[in-house]
Amino acid sequence: MSRAKIVALFPSVKKSLFISSPETPGYNCVGFAAGDDTRWWWPQPPNVAYWPPGIPRALQLSSFVALFATLGYEDCDGEEFEDGFEKIVIFADANGTPTHVARQVASGSWTSKLGPLEDIRHSLRGLLGGPYGHIVRFMRRRRQDAR
Repeated sequence: MSRAKIVALFPSVKKSLFISSPETPGYNCVGFAAGDDTRWWWPQPPNVAYWPPGIPRALQLSSFVALFATLGYEDCDGEEFEDGFEKIVIFADANGTPTHVARQVASGSWTSKLGPLEDIRHSLRGLLGGPYGHIVRFMRRRRQDAR
């Protein structure tokens, strides 16, 4: 997808957008946030996308929170960069259904995978509205390289 098409979907991302990979349908935002760029992670439909065993295959915030908890994440208060931690943010639509996950990088900016499209770096507020809706949860875990 071209930069112009991404900006058309997310007008607020224009100033902060950096496309960091070519399009690839092999993985999505959840897999990317979980550190897996080899599989498409999504709870529905069963037997089509990867979803870790033991996590309810429900398209609900509680399933996404449970998923990231198994990866060492815990709830946190907000988007501010915290030295020694990596953060994720979960977006949802107006009904509270999860739509997207982004991950904070060491510089404090955010990165995410746009479905089957590109990986991008962006400001967090750049993805608000549009198809991803609004922020519903921040989570963090200690960085693997932090002591």
